[in-house]
Amino acid sequence: MRTVCIIPAFNEEKTIKDILEVVKNVEIIDEIIVVSDGSNDNTAKISRDMGVFTIEYEENKGKGAALKAGIDNANADILLFLDADLIGLTKEHVVSLLEPVLNDDADMTIGIFANGRLATDLAQKVAPHLSGQRAMKRIVLNNIDNIDITRYGVEVALTKLVEKENYRVKTVELKDMTHIMKEEKLGLKKGFAARMKMYWEIVKCLKM
Repeated sequence: MRTVCIIPAFNEEKTIKDILEVVKNVEIIDEIIVVSDGSNDNTAKISRDMGVFTIEYEENKGKGAALKAGIDNANADILLFLDADLIGLTKEHVVSLLEPVLNDDADMTIGIFANGRLATDLAQKVAPHLSGQRAMKRIVLNNIDNIDITRYGVEVALTKLVEKENYRVKTVELKDMTHIMKEEKLGLKKGFAARMKMYWEIVKCLKM
């Protein structure tokens, strides 16, 4: 079975190299696709310089659109979604997400941070359906509509889909892993505004 990793990224030059170095060393991944979603830093350049197939948008279209671009360009039976701002990602994390799907023990896995940072650990334990770390069979995505218009609510849309279609879902602990929070990337004021926008998009997605 062919496995493709899709990484949507917006201004993640500080973390994208470390993530790609890990994923490139996972033998069960056949291809990596990075979608630079309107980045104005070196995200796309770093990805291309590492020999990774890179799709580059001139303007930011949102995570849903970035994932859709990756999906449309992925010749794969199994898809792995990873965020581009992860801290502490290891080969073992990637394999633990993929193996249940490859072994047909699950149709989708959802990665949950553990033992990383209190804020991100707690958020994912309370709302695991918001996690961007997922592996799934391609067939799961054949039944999802409007993924490209869900800027931040794409994870919610995926979770709603698997519940509706009764797909088998397994949660996987990703120990000692976390991610950069919006307030750290953008500063307190802009980060808070971005977080509120994200929550509003999620609420809209819940109503779809």
